[in-house]
Amino acid sequence: MKHILFVCTGNTCRSPMAEGLLRKMAKDRGIEVEARSAGVAAMDGMSMSRHAEAVLRDHDIDDRLTSKSLKRDAVIWSDLILTLTQGHKQHVIRSFPQAADKVYTLKEYAESDGDVLDDLAELDSLYATWEVKRSLGQDLSDAERERLIEIQQRVPSFDISDPFGGSREDYDLAAAEIRTAIERLLDKLESFHTS
Repeated sequence: MKHILFVCTGNTCRSPMAEGLLRKMAKDRGIEVEARSAGVAAMDGMSMSRHAEAVLRDHDIDDRLTSKSLKRDAVIWSDLILTLTQGHKQHVIRSFPQAADKVYTLKEYAESDGDVLDDLAELDSLYATWEVKRSLGQDLSDAERERLIEIQQRVPSFDISDPFGGSREDYDLAAAEIRTAIERLLDKLESFHTS
């Protein structure tokens, strides 16, 4: 059984919606996964936002989830950490560098276009090079910097929009983005299982 951890900011909107939707959609498809969620700036025990709860109820999901801050035990528990934005991904990797090989944005992990995936791999490598050079007091070469900018401009956004403080429609739009990515995630998990 695959253990999947969703990570957003406060763990009251996007990541609990992703957790609840994955649990239900995987069950409906007969795929065994265990899902949890956490936030990089969450306060433990906060209720899910009322709009996020309403969105889940509309999908016949009655989970009563409360916020959890991202902790080491959740990182260790997970086989896969799916963040809701690139910023969350970078935060998780900086905080838990040993988990870098299992951290992706949800949309990035669900992506199937080979060219985009190649660009993402090169981008991650350039970011890693930049971090190492920065820690040594060095800078990227002009060629590395140009390549970084070129790829950044070409790669699509893998962020799920943040509905926090928004209308019910904002939550519906974020949930639709999450649901589409989870469908593709489940397709991927199914293909791994059957191959």
